[in-house]
Amino acid sequence: MRRLHYSWVILAIGFFILFFSGGSRFAFGLMLKPMSEDLDVSRSTLSLAVTTFMVVSALALPFTGWLVDRWSLKGTIGVAAVLGGIGIGLMGQVDAPWQVFIVYGVVYALGNAGTSVSPVTVMISRWFPNRRGIASSGAVAGNAVGQLVIVMALAAVLVSLDWRWSFTVLGIANLAVLVPLVHLAVRDKPPEDDARPSSLTARAITPPDSALSLGRTLTSPQLALLVAIYMICGFQDFFVTIHIVAFARDQGVGPVLAGNLLALMGLMGLLGVLASGLLADAFGAVRPTVICFLIRMFIFTFIIFDQSTASIFVFGLLYGLTFLITAPLTVVFVGNIFGTARLGTLAGSISMAHQFAGGAGAFFGAWIFDNRGSYDDMFRLLLILSVAAAVLTTLVRERRIDGTATSPPPGL
Repeated sequence: MRRLHYSWVILAIGFFILFFSGGSRFAFGLMLKPMSEDLDVSRSTLSLAVTTFMVVSALALPFTGWLVDRWSLKGTIGVAAVLGGIGIGLMGQVDAPWQVFIVYGVVYALGNAGTSVSPVTVMISRWFPNRRGIASSGAVAGNAVGQLVIVMALAAVLVSLDWRWSFTVLGIANLAVLVPLVHLAVRDKPPEDDARPSSLTARAITPPDSALSLGRTLTSPQLALLVAIYMICGFQDFFVTIHIVAFARDQGVGPVLAGNLLALMGLMGLLGVLASGLLADAFGAVRPTVICFLIRMFIFTFIIFDQSTASIFVFGLLYGLTFLITAPLTVVFVGNIFGTARLGTLAGSISMAHQFAGGAGAFFGAWIFDNRGSYDDMFRLLLILSVAAAVLTTLVRERRIDGTATSPPPGL
C-alpha cells in the first residue's frame, strides 16, 4: 500500500485550522442582534468592537508573516491558537461594551491573525510549491465548511440556550482541537530531499524563489493595486458577514432561518474557493478576481431593488459564492509577481489592508443603519466599489518583477 505523503497531512491541518478560525469569526455576526439587545447597546457600538478586532489583527498580520518567515510557522500558529480559543471563549463572560473591545477586539484578534488565511496559505505553499492555487483553496475550503457547520450549530444552540453559552462552547472546542493538532502535527517545511506527489508537480505556476529588494517591492505599482483591490474586498466582506443576519431579521426572516443563511453562505463559499484555485492554476489570479467582482456588481444591484425573503437568500448565497474567492489568491499574486522569499510578509501586509478596510466596512454599515434606518445606502456604495475593484484588477500584470537579491537581507 502506497504511503500517504505528509503534504496531505499538512493540507488537512490547514483545513481544520481555518475550519475553526473562520467559523469562530463568523459567530459574531450571528450573535449581533441578541448581544445588542441583552447588553442594551447599539449595533454601531458593537460593530466598533469588530472594527477594533480588524485593526488589531491587521496590525498583527505583517508581524505574524515576519514570524512565519523568520522564526517558526508552527510556533506562530500554536501560540495564536491558544490566544484565539481563550478570546472567543471569554466572550461568553462579557457584561459591558468595554469588555467586548478587550476580549474580542484585542485578545481574539491577536489569536485570529496567527490562525488566519495568510499564515495557513504560506504553510500550504511551502508544501505545494507548484500548485499553490488549488492546494491553498483546499485549505481555505475549511473556512467555508467551518462557516457552514459552526454557524449552523450555533444557530441551533441560540434557540435553546443563549449567545453566552455559544461563545463559551466555541472557545472550549477551539482549545481542545486546534492546540494539540498544531503542536503534534504541523511542520515548518518539507525536508530538502522531499519528493512531493506527482499530481501536484505536473506544472509549475511560479518562478524560482528569489527576493526583490524591499524598497522596490514597497514602491511597486503592482503592490499598490493589490492593496487597493483587497481593501475593497475586505470592506465588502465584513459588512456582509457582520450584518447579513441582522439585515435578514429586520426584513422579517426568523432567527433560525437567518442564522442558517449565514451557514449556507459557507457552503457556497466552498464551491467558490475551489473554483478559484482551479482557475488560478490554469489562468492566473486575475480572472477569478474579476469574476468575483462582476458577481458582486450584479447582486448589490439586485438587493437594492428587491429585499423580499427569497431575494435576501439569493443575495446571501451568491455573495457566499464570492466570499472566499480572493483568499487563496493572495499567495498566488505575490508568488507570481514578487517571488516567494518574502511570501509571508507580503501576504500578511496585503491581508492587513484587507482587515483594516473590513473593520471600516463593519462599522460604516452599522453607522448608516443607525442614522438612516436601513442598509440601502451601504448597498449602493458597495456596488460602486465593486465596479472600481473589477477595473483595478484588470490592471494587475502577473509578470515577475526581476530582482537582484537572492535572499532577504538580515533583519528585514
